[in-house]
Amino acid sequence: MLPSFLSLVALYESYLRRCLIKAGLSQQTVDVDGETTLQFWGPSPARSSRKPALVFIHGFGPKAIWQWRRQAQHFAPMFDVYVPDLVFFGGSTTRSAERSEAFQAASVVKLLEKAGVERCSVVGTSYGGFVAYHMARTWPERVERAVIASSGINRRRSDGEEVARRAGVGSPADVMLPETAANMRRLLGLAVSRRVASMVPDFVLNDVIHRLYSENRKEKIELMRGSTTGKDDTPHVSALRQEVLLVWGENDQIFPVEMSSELKELLGKKVRLEVMKNTGHMPQVEDTAQFNKIVESFLCGPP
Repeated sequence: MLPSFLSLVALYESYLRRCLIKAGLSQQTVDVDGETTLQFWGPSPARSSRKPALVFIHGFGPKAIWQWRRQAQHFAPMFDVYVPDLVFFGGSTTRSAERSEAFQAASVVKLLEKAGVERCSVVGTSYGGFVAYHMARTWPERVERAVIASSGINRRRSDGEEVARRAGVGSPADVMLPETAANMRRLLGLAVSRRVASMVPDFVLNDVIHRLYSENRKEKIELMRGSTTGKDDTPHVSALRQEVLLVWGENDQIFPVEMSSELKELLGKKVRLEVMKNTGHMPQVEDTAQFNKIVESFLCGPP
């Protein structure tokens, strides 16, 4: 393990934290109930005025600031931005035995209640899209608009098996929670449209695994097994009442873009689909300017 002063991951995370602080956010921790604690980045509780609330929910992988830093910076002038770490990511934890994305959604809603947020828009990517969907479906009075990015809510059991096959590993957990540099390289190859995996040396990938993927690995595998999606070969998706934006990378190899058209039909008549060219599973990182433009137009435009 590299010491922190030599770790590129530790140095870059320090930079990410400074970016969010400069954007007016602070890291906070809240006990949302008697069992669950969530850590999040959000506006100062002592701020003099409130803006519309916007919640960014991360996927599997690094903690939230690694996935949403550029969006937090962009949208902070327009919204009260909340960037929570889901349970078992970052500093968030629980003593509950619950492991479903519905439980994650309930925990985020409790966090927002503690913060005094009555209504919000929500943006979720990948696993975070599952959570955003459950928030919108279960609490329609609280969620005004929903953005679901690169998120195969309509996945089937065979889809997880196909991801593992494409990566050349035994199970989806080997892909999403890599323990070796080789598997980390496979994950990058699936997640990112550009060919960057071969350019990253093993010592950097091992540092990424140690600092961003190894903590709470057992519990994260339980989260994957506790997911309510992909249990069989029938998608279980209900239409949402809200205006919904789907954003997908055309080269996504984790949830292929073909899934997006079916999901659009399943989610109802208030759904808009945007497919981003030359991006994979992380369009918000691969083409930040275009992603932010699409999301801003949806959130700030007329209903």
